Amino acid sequence: MPLKLKKTIAPGLVTAFLFCLPLFLSGDYYLTMVCSLFLYVTISQSWNLLGGYTGQINVGQSAFFGTGALVARLLWTGGLPFIPALLCGAFSSVLLSLVIGIPALRLRGHYFAIGTLAVAWIAFLLAENLFPGVTFLPGKYVATYSLLPRYYLYLVIMLSTILVVFLVVHSRMGLAMEAIREDEEAAQASGVNMTKYKVIAFVISSFFVGLAGGAFAYFHVSYYWYLPFILMWCFEPILITFIGGAGTLWGPIIGSFCYVALKEVFALTLGEVNVLIFGAVFIFIILFFPKGIIGVPEKLQEHLSKKAKSRQSARQKV
Repeated sequence: MPLKLKKTIAPGLVTAFLFCLPLFLSGDYYLTMVCSLFLYVTISQSWNLLGGYTGQINVGQSAFFGTGALVARLLWTGGLPFIPALLCGAFSSVLLSLVIGIPALRLRGHYFAIGTLAVAWIAFLLAENLFPGVTFLPGKYVATYSLLPRYYLYLVIMLSTILVVFLVVHSRMGLAMEAIREDEEAAQASGVNMTKYKVIAFVISSFFVGLAGGAFAYFHVSYYWYLPFILMWCFEPILITFIGGAGTLWGPIIGSFCYVALKEVFALTLGEVNVLIFGAVFIFIILFFPKGIIGVPEKLQEHLSKKAKSRQSARQKV
């Protein structure tokens, strides 16, 4: 079978399996876990486009996630059909990214990271003070609540995010973004419009994060308004992406799977200590496997080849 055909069939089979998966899952617990997985893949893959492929470390993801959730929830509970409300939430995140991104993306390195973190903190404080209470779904929505449409919403958003990131990084635009990541000065000298491609990456990333925020608002019957703005949504995508492998398509997917599985196990057995464990795992990955889990086979191969060369040189000396 040709390689191109295999590459087309495999994603199709996985997609078909995911669409049929609810038929094989018994109980809401497992369905909720899979929805959580889809959400983390979406937000980490979105972060990966800007941080992993373009090299712009965005530590303000929660501002865009929360904006999408806030706008979608307000419009939906206000009477607008959910899909238009969801899109309005996503485009509000895009608008925020343009307002912030055009000036902020002129900053380089840690200055951009600090700037986006400040935006996230300001957004959290505004949400906490302007919307101090809890948001509840109206009774008519609670009466018809079902996890199944939430599952498919999360699935479609996740697949759309992966597809768009794949198409972007395999285009000339993706080459420009990777050139910026590797060396901004060299990219600029080569004629790459850095501000343009940084803003495009920021806009695409924010759009899908906004969609994820709207899906979060659709999923929960009640939550504190400020919950989508907490800084956890800033740091988790970074942690997941680096665990799996930043700058790769599979990295955020693998990282999300590991994160959701381990988080559930640690939360049940160790409680709040799981935060410290994930912090230690993150440091370990950065120090010893900078390419993440996806880079482990390459690291092992390098190690084995070095051992083989050292043995060969030792034999030659004998």
